[in-house]
Amino acid sequence: MAWIAGVDGCKAGWIAALIDDEQKAGHASLRVVPRLADLLAGPDAPVLIAVDIPIGLPDRTIGSGRGPEQAVRSLLGARQSSVFAIPSRAAVHADDYWEACRLALESSEPPRKVSKQGFFLFPKIREIDAMLRAEPDLRERIYEVHPELAFRTMRGAPLLHPKKIKGAINPAGMAERQALLIAAGLSQESVTARPPRGAAADDALDAFAALIVARHIRAGREKPFPDPPGRDSHGLPIAIWTFEPDRPAAQEHAMTDRPVTRPMIEEAARRIAGHARVTPVMRLGQGALGSVADLSLKLECVQHAGSFKTRGAFNNLLSLQVPASGVAAASGGNHGAAVAFAARERGVKATIFVPEISPAAKIEAIKRFGAEVVVGGAQYDDAQAACDRFVAETGALKIHPFAAAETISGQGTLGYEWDLQEPDLDTVLVAVGGGGLISGIAAWFAGSKVKVVGVEPEGSRALQAALETKGPVEVKVASLAADSLGARNVGQLVYDVCKDTVDHVALVADSAITAAQVQLWRDFRLAVEPGGAAAFGALISGAYKPKQGERLGVLVCGANVDLTKLAALGA
Repeated sequence: MAWIAGVDGCKAGWIAALIDDEQKAGHASLRVVPRLADLLAGPDAPVLIAVDIPIGLPDRTIGSGRGPEQAVRSLLGARQSSVFAIPSRAAVHADDYWEACRLALESSEPPRKVSKQGFFLFPKIREIDAMLRAEPDLRERIYEVHPELAFRTMRGAPLLHPKKIKGAINPAGMAERQALLIAAGLSQESVTARPPRGAAADDALDAFAALIVARHIRAGREKPFPDPPGRDSHGLPIAIWTFEPDRPAAQEHAMTDRPVTRPMIEEAARRIAGHARVTPVMRLGQGALGSVADLSLKLECVQHAGSFKTRGAFNNLLSLQVPASGVAAASGGNHGAAVAFAARERGVKATIFVPEISPAAKIEAIKRFGAEVVVGGAQYDDAQAACDRFVAETGALKIHPFAAAETISGQGTLGYEWDLQEPDLDTVLVAVGGGGLISGIAAWFAGSKVKVVGVEPEGSRALQAALETKGPVEVKVASLAADSLGARNVGQLVYDVCKDTVDHVALVADSAITAAQVQLWRDFRLAVEPGGAAAFGALISGAYKPKQGERLGVLVCGANVDLTKLAALGA
């Protein structure tokens, strides 16, 4: 057995998350000890410990604290304030706050006092400092980490939600971190377990985050800030450690790199059952519409609120604790309508921020479901910025249309359902906006024989651009489907799912999208908006060319269309 530990300070001393690193299961246990040395006693002492406490103290600081703090802050976005500025060794060893401030002022450039939050850490810093100075061999077993940096590495981007708001636990922040820990290989039972007496729930999550880093360090994927680490005057390393996500262990099942997994989608399907509709498949057969393929249409356009977005909205509301201020979302229309519908069904207040380009029909749908509508700027990204400000001010739960594991898992239930209805599919065509839908569907079909092909308008190609440049990138948006397929950037989470699971992206002209709308209405009496008709447009225009006899499923996914405008298209 080879025990490793992630450790965080807590009210009763230290909370440790421990796991036998030689087992493949992700079951970790929690333990509280009054002193860190207690964890190192006995035959089951961890061979490696990652601890959320500063190690290595400078005699003088230049800038905002030690070098490691300065190096990692820029990576954390809005979570930068979680990284305290640690002063000189002399200041840390002062027992009195004002004496610590005096010594910190004398040994910093520019002069800086000590924050009260930082001062409360000093006893634990002194404890680990004394232990490592007395036992030099431990310096090769104990590594300094920071939970927010660990979570940022797991997600590939700064977190969306704070862990606390004004000192109180933020349910959205806790749920976001729990989802990342589960995706990183820990069991849901471990991550959601009640912490031992003397430790809080957020302490436990921070210990689990440290454990993830410890496991990567032992596997040889360590990454220090700075690189190489510095040393203080007593030879202690000065670095905050995380890991390199781009160097995964070969087939290591307990540390999956996929942010959204099949079990997460299956759990979402059980969660939203009875809330979202099971939508039908229309089987057209071999040679239908002049195609060489065996065709079928998945009619998600008959979903509650007119789109697949209802799945992700319900999964968020049923997964996360909703504060008294309710939920908020930014949307071109469909996501807002879905969140409004789900919120109404759950008896929750909803505030939806829409851009000026949102069609009147979609805004009317949002209002009809009882949400407050706020126009947040010219384009979608402007509405998202306005939504973010509102969330920061009110503490409302933000439901992101694509850049959240709960949303992607919810949308992935469409793939799960489709697979049950059409188990012999070879290929599915899926329209892409921000990428939440295709991420969920691709996560479900990953590793199967089903090829997932994205469809984007020629004037709105955020996913194709990300796949080409091997990372999220800003694109210009100019398409008649921009209200639903108009994201400028798919974001890191979507890219992480799609880079290995989406076969390719087909681009369609706006004229092909319009033709698809007309044909869906004329031949099948399906009233479909431009974004919902894009995948069908790829088929009838030849942007996607199936092989002879290929079993092809085409997703028709949005029905929030102005019927007067639709009728005029076919006139």
